[in-house]
Amino acid sequence: MSKYRSRLPQLDGGRFLTDSGLETTLIFHDGYDLPFFEAFTLGKTNEGRARLDAYFKLHLKIAQDAGVGFILETPTWRANRDWAEKLGIGSKELADIQARLIGDAAALREAEETTATPIVISGSVGPRGDGYNPGLVMTEEEALTYHIEQLRTLAQTEVDCATAMTLTNIPEAMGIARAAREVDLPIVISFTLETDGRLPTGDLLSSAIEDVDAATDSAPAYYMINCAHPEHFTDALSEPGRWRRRLQGVRANASRKSHAELDESETLDAGNPQELGEDFGHLIATYPNINVLGGCCGTDHRHIVEIAKCYKVAV
Repeated sequence: MSKYRSRLPQLDGGRFLTDSGLETTLIFHDGYDLPFFEAFTLGKTNEGRARLDAYFKLHLKIAQDAGVGFILETPTWRANRDWAEKLGIGSKELADIQARLIGDAAALREAEETTATPIVISGSVGPRGDGYNPGLVMTEEEALTYHIEQLRTLAQTEVDCATAMTLTNIPEAMGIARAAREVDLPIVISFTLETDGRLPTGDLLSSAIEDVDAATDSAPAYYMINCAHPEHFTDALSEPGRWRRRLQGVRANASRKSHAELDESETLDAGNPQELGEDFGHLIATYPNINVLGGCCGTDHRHIVEIAKCYKVAV
């Protein structure tokens, strides 16, 4: 049974950390072969589940040491129909894997949650296509029909909410928000941004948030930015408007490189963890409503340690 679905504690202004770049950590640091940049298949084996448990415990310890909450994003970002079919996984097995992974997350919360560090379990949802390239953009209705399959599965588990990450376009975000509302599951919408601070489709972040809110009667619990370095979206955040109050989270890339450059790179650009932490410090000093911080591509626990420090400075 979910614990916080009726009221997400991060909505009350408390400070939260989440994890880092799970897939890049598994590939570049641990040597895992993840053909489609997915991690949910680790849920098929005890060895894989043990590795995921160690990963999340490491990040949770950082939140506990900092005295802040933790958003435990389940490794289900690629666990939707098209990606599962590429891996030869049918709908029943896909649902079983997700249930197993979320059960592991619930067990970790049961063992580790404290008053100072509430643990919110979020079911990670990814785009139907690539997280860097919008490709063929679905209509809002097509996105609803497609994503409601995974969201319905998640709603039947112990997740408190779902977070749709690396979204590249507005119609897909609208469809996901509507689908989540249909299954009565709180949803967080997180957009991928390019080096110019815009979505890969060229849309402004402000327009994306305003348009999704207008089309869905403000269905998302809040919005986030992911897969971009703070240097890339600082100017985008300077645009005034109500939309800024709806932005509560950032999961930043370690690298300042563009998505095209990262796609072509055969080595990991981990950037500078200390500098990234300092960038986050400037970010939350300027926009104190941003209270969910974490990493995306190229980051690992070292970056989260540095990001956590900015909360202590801001006290």
